[in-house]
Amino acid sequence: MKKISIILLIACFFSIFSCKKDEGISCTTCSSPETADFQVCKEGNGNASVGGQDTGTPYDVYITGLEQAGASCGN
Repeated sequence: MKKISIILLIACFFSIFSCKKDEGISCTTCSSPETADFQVCKEGNGNASVGGQDTGTPYDVYITGLEQAGASCGN
């Protein structure tokens, strides 16, 4: 019984301390001559979201596409 307790204790220790910290959401404001200012956020999964909706596109790719289309994005 003592061996099982030690094994469970070790397993709990590793499960608690091996988890990486959850990444928070970070947002930037973008503007364009054709639109009002809007926020693009980087979700914890790495995708961009606009208006709370996940675009399904990686954040960096989404921002690059906006800038290539003439938008200006910055913090």
